[in-house]
Amino acid sequence: MKKDNEKGDESMASNYIRFDWAMKRLLRNKANFAVLEGFLTTLLNEKIVIQKLLESESNQEDEFDKYNRVDMLAENSKGELILIEVQNNNEYAYFQRMLFGTSKLVTEYINRGEGYDKVRKIYSINIVYFSLGSGKDTVYHGKTEFRGIHQNDVLELTPFQRQTFKVDAVSQLYPEYYILKVNDFNQVAKSPLEEWICYLNTGDIPDSATAPGLEEARERLKLDKMTKTELEAYYRHLDNIVILRDNIFTERAEGRAEGRAEGRAEGHAEGRAEGLEEGLAKGREEEKKEMARNMKSLNIPLDTISQITGLEIEKIRDLKI
Repeated sequence: MKKDNEKGDESMASNYIRFDWAMKRLLRNKANFAVLEGFLTTLLNEKIVIQKLLESESNQEDEFDKYNRVDMLAENSKGELILIEVQNNNEYAYFQRMLFGTSKLVTEYINRGEGYDKVRKIYSINIVYFSLGSGKDTVYHGKTEFRGIHQNDVLELTPFQRQTFKVDAVSQLYPEYYILKVNDFNQVAKSPLEEWICYLNTGDIPDSATAPGLEEARERLKLDKMTKTELEAYYRHLDNIVILRDNIFTERAEGRAEGRAEGRAEGHAEGRAEGLEEGLAKGREEEKKEMARNMKSLNIPLDTISQITGLEIEKIRDLKI
C-alpha cells in the first residue's frame, strides 16, 4: 500500500506508522490498547486484556532513544506481566539482556516477606530488527521445563499445585520468551501471526488482513493523522534507522572480507582459520567503533554508547569523530 505524500515531494513507504514508533507515542494511550491487545492475543493464542501499563526505565522520549530498545511493560487482566521490547540495532548479548529483563521483573514485582507463590508470570516478547542467533524461522518460543535424565519424562505439577496455581504445567509458572525476527519475513502472510509480522516488517497492513488488532491499527496508526512536527520527527527516526543498519552491514562485510584476505595470506589451513577469526574479530571491533563514533556525533551519553556497543567508556572517549 503506497501513496504519495501530499504534504511534500517525498513518497511514503506506507500509510501506517511503524510499530516501534507507535509504542513510544501512541500505544501508551488507553484508547489505543486494542491494537496492542490484538497483537498479544494473536501471538500468545489467548485472549489478552491489558489492565494497565507500568513504568519502564528505558522508555525515553529524547531524540537519542532511536539507538536504544523500545520497551513497554503491561499488566493483563490476570495480573501477569508482559514485557515487549523492540530492538533496532545489533546486540551480541541480547539473549542475556532478555534474561536480565525478566529476572529483574521477578524481583521487582514481589513484596518483601511475600511467599514465592506470589511470583508473577512474565512474558518477554522481543521484536528484533537484526539477525539474532542462527535459525530458519521468524518466530521462536522459549519456556522452562524439567525433563528426566534417565526416563526423559517431563516433571509435572501435583493435583494440589494445579488447583492452587491454576495452571496445568510447570512451564506456565516460569517466564516465557518470544522472539520475532521480523526482518527475515519475506513471504505472503497466510496466518494472523504472519499478518502481524508483515506489518512489523514493512509498516503495511494489506486490505485482506484480518488479524486481531490490525483493524484498530488501520484506524489509529495512520500517517495522515500526525501533525507536521510529528511527521518530521518520525521521518528522522526512519532515516536514522536506515543509517544505523547501513553502518552495521558495511562494517560486517568489511570485517568478513578482511578476515578472508588474512586467512588466504597464511597459506595453510591452520593459518587460514586463525586469519579468518582474527579478521572477523577486527571487523566486529571496527563495527562497534564506527557505531560509537556515529552516536558520539549525536551527543549520546557515553554510558549509553558503552551499554549498546560493549566498548569501554575510556575507549569511546578516545574515539575521534
